[in-house]
Formats: sequence, C-alpha cells, structure tokens
Amino acid sequence: MNVIETALPGVLIIEPNVFGDSRGFFLESYQATRYQKLGIDLPFVQDNHSRSARGVLRGLHFQVTKPQGKLVRVVSGEILDVVVDFQPGSETFGRYEAVVLSAENHRQLYVPPGYAHGFAVISESADFLYKCTDYYDPSDEAGIIWNDPLVNVAWPFSEPLLSEKDRHWPTLEQYVESLS
Repeated sequence: MNVIETALPGVLIIEPNVFGDSRGFFLESYQATRYQKLGIDLPFVQDNHSRSARGVLRGLHFQVTKPQGKLVRVVSGEILDVVVDFQPGSETFGRYEAVVLSAENHRQLYVPPGYAHGFAVISESADFLYKCTDYYDPSDEAGIIWNDPLVNVAWPFSEPLLSEKDRHWPTLEQYVESLS
C-alpha cells in the first residue's frame, strides 16, 4: 500500500493495493499488523456506516474527553473529507487537510484522536464507513462550525444540507474561549 503523510501530524492518506480483473477487484481494507507499522496502533472498538445524499455536510465533529481515532473510507460515491486541528498550542492549530475519498480511488484517511472531522458528499449519494478507537458518546460530542472563517475550508458548495446541531456549533475561536 502507498501511504501519504499530510501537513497535520499523524493524519495519513492510505492507498491500499487493489487487485482487479474482469470479475471485479479485491483489496484488504484493514490488517492490524500492517497498520500498526504505520503507527495506527490503537484498537478499533466500533465500526460505523453512514449514507448521505449529494450536498450533505456532516461535521466538524470531535469528542472532548474520549477522543476517537478514525480510519475512514467510501464504498459508494465520493466525498470531500476534512480534518481540522482544533488543539490550542499545536503548531498546526486552525489548519485543515482535505482529501477526496471515493469508491473509485479506494483511498482511506486515518484521523488520529484529537482532530475535528467532517465530510461533504459530492456524488449523488455516498456510503461512508469508518472504524473508531473509542465509543461514540453523545454527551461528550462537540464541534466547530463547518464554515468557520479562521479555518476557511474550501468546501465544494456554499449552502450544504446540515443537521440542526451542525448549524449551531461554535467557531474555533469561540470553542477555545470556552475552555478558559
């Protein structure tokens, strides 16, 4: 597999080996020993699958005291996946990494614990699968508003379809102020 390091520490783009012929294809989506050699050594405890329509934006989410590492991929459709460093004091605070994940490119993205994460669907629909290193806890969930002016993510559209909670997350600046 090919591994691409990003500008955010620990965030990796993983291109698995795909073996295909006229019958279809085969790829190994996860193998503990190989991923441990990449530094992805926390145990995965939960797998999630979401389906979303074109224009849906989910995020930017994180858990405060039980941060989740995520290994994400798309098995149908195409998304723009975004990771944001929201940790005050970090050298890359306020910066983001964006990568297109699709059923065609088979790419995966590893998001270590401690980053905000979100995605936008750019195909008709998308099936998004992700492994998590900690359990989802709704009482621990937080987020940064998707269109935060400091982060300034280059989303593929200006009026996404959002959940009610995703409409009301604070800006990065407001979130940091709330920590004091």
